[in-house]
Amino acid sequence: MLVDTHAHLASSVFAEEEEVAAVVQRAMEADVSRIVTIGSDLEDSRRNLELSRQFPGVHPTVGVHPTSVHEVTQPDWQDQLRTMATEPGVVAIGEIGMDFFHPPQDGSSEEDWHARQETFFRAQLDLAIELSLPVVIHQRNSVDAIRRILTDYPDGPTAVFHCFNGAPDLARELLDRGYFLSFTGIVTFPKAVEVHESARIVPADRLMVETDSPYLAPVPFRGKRCEPAYTRNTAEHIAQLRGVPFEQIASETTSTAEAFFGLSEGAPR
Repeated sequence: MLVDTHAHLASSVFAEEEEVAAVVQRAMEADVSRIVTIGSDLEDSRRNLELSRQFPGVHPTVGVHPTSVHEVTQPDWQDQLRTMATEPGVVAIGEIGMDFFHPPQDGSSEEDWHARQETFFRAQLDLAIELSLPVVIHQRNSVDAIRRILTDYPDGPTAVFHCFNGAPDLARELLDRGYFLSFTGIVTFPKAVEVHESARIVPADRLMVETDSPYLAPVPFRGKRCEPAYTRNTAEHIAQLRGVPFEQIASETTSTAEAFFGLSEGAPR
């Protein structure tokens, strides 16, 4: 059994109920027994809660993605997020963090855009600590800023760097600081040599797998819409990189995900 620790089932790509049901069914047929569906804004955080009630084995997170901060104009957004985060079954705050890859989405200067992202990031870190929930961190082209901010939170929250695609030196630094690393289909790309090396060195109790569905489909599906079922392809490739049986990686990454998110088979947190 595998856990897809990062999928966006609330995405408009999966807008129809029948489509989500089919995606979940294909995942189960591929032995992906649980899916963590990730919040990117207030609307799809609510959608994640609905999906978790409809589909056993689907576990929601709630949060505001750094590229969505301009869309949140409600003055009570933190209270709304807190209310959702205390719903039964919510397993983390996320996806939160900083994004220096995409240009400002609201026409502001980069300085103001990054400052707004940081305000939202810190507010959600505080909420995670308040509610004793782990966080799922987005850090595209922004690792230095993320590390700076997290230095102000020496006692938590527990955090996973999702879609890790850095070099081994960065992986070691983050591991030394107590963080978890999760790998997407990027680890299957032939030219992603540094990611391959990082995947080899992460201890089993800090390693997770994900799809970031509907993005970043692994080989041999690269360029197509990604689905949670493809978690298996990523796990199989990591097993090859580490020179261990697939069953070992499946067991180890599942145990790590269970511990990080507080999962149990088909049950809420």
